[in-house]
Amino acid sequence: MGKQTPLYDKHVVMGAKMVDFGGWDMPLRYGSQIEEHHQVRTDAGMFDVSHMSVVDFTGPDTREFLRKVFANNVDRLTTPGKALYTCMLKEDGYVLDDLIVYYMDENWFRVVFNASTHDKDLAWVQEQAKPFTMEIIEPPNMAMIAVQGPNARVKASAVFDEPMRTEIAELAPFTAAYFGDLFISRTGYTGEDGFEIILPAAQVNDVWRALYGEGVQPIGLAARDTLRLEAGMNLYGSDMDESTSPLESGLGWTVAWEPEGRDFIGRAALEKIRSAGVNKKLVGLILEEKGVLRDHQKVIVNGLDDGEVTSGGFSPTLGKSIAFARVSKEVGGSCKVEIRGKQVLATVVKLPFVRNGKPV
Repeated sequence: MGKQTPLYDKHVVMGAKMVDFGGWDMPLRYGSQIEEHHQVRTDAGMFDVSHMSVVDFTGPDTREFLRKVFANNVDRLTTPGKALYTCMLKEDGYVLDDLIVYYMDENWFRVVFNASTHDKDLAWVQEQAKPFTMEIIEPPNMAMIAVQGPNARVKASAVFDEPMRTEIAELAPFTAAYFGDLFISRTGYTGEDGFEIILPAAQVNDVWRALYGEGVQPIGLAARDTLRLEAGMNLYGSDMDESTSPLESGLGWTVAWEPEGRDFIGRAALEKIRSAGVNKKLVGLILEEKGVLRDHQKVIVNGLDDGEVTSGGFSPTLGKSIAFARVSKEVGGSCKVEIRGKQVLATVVKLPFVRNGKPV
């Protein structure tokens, strides 16, 4: 048996199919994965994401430290609550993890790391932090719920009393606020509007129950994956990892090259990669024939192996199989994908596949 979130018993009672996910027992689905996917695209759904790693960086050197360890520049964060998406790189310019960092004040930045990278991320930042005057703290006994969908803000804010309800409903995108024990951000991983709520584990069952009472349906990991895939959002360990740079993973926009004097970890190596020319790029694929695109399938252009699928699956919104693929920078128009020994036609597209619930 793996680690369990504070909502584990709730998932079991609600009939979820539980699976191992990075050492955690997590709900794959509660019923139909397709129905759960459409629930989020058309109304509102909630995900237990308590397996994610919440880490607070505090102290007088915190901003200076984060300028060093993140590829994006935290100097862009000047308004309390504002969030920034970034990668954390190794010295060779490859991706150690991707994450969201929140600026709360000059002595407090909150970071949410991926669950599967918890141990290595924590070890990495602790080692890099040694020359700085600051602390790295994991708040104990915390839980996290993501509420996503076009009706998510209305339904989630209804759970709380005034004036908190109005403040939450009016949160700007990529902004967080702190309400006593509750940390609420207008962020997500589905391409839809909504919130991510970090709160004490002792309170999470009550909030989950209240959200359900407002018509917010529980959603499993399977639908979360197809939602993020349609939205063109990378998954660490599939679309980028320690063997790829952000420049070949569709994440060049997360690298802040200015000011030139900011010597973030991995910068020198990344500049060499950029100067030499990036030969690979991440694109979207839409399968034009029967079949399902899956990770690691070969992408064939002009009869030659050109790249591979990094993430793939069926898109309930498009009614077709879609994928991310890392291919040569010249590839465009169409390609073929090898599925069970057969070459099947696919169209090459720009990401995302779906925006605001509609096909792009």
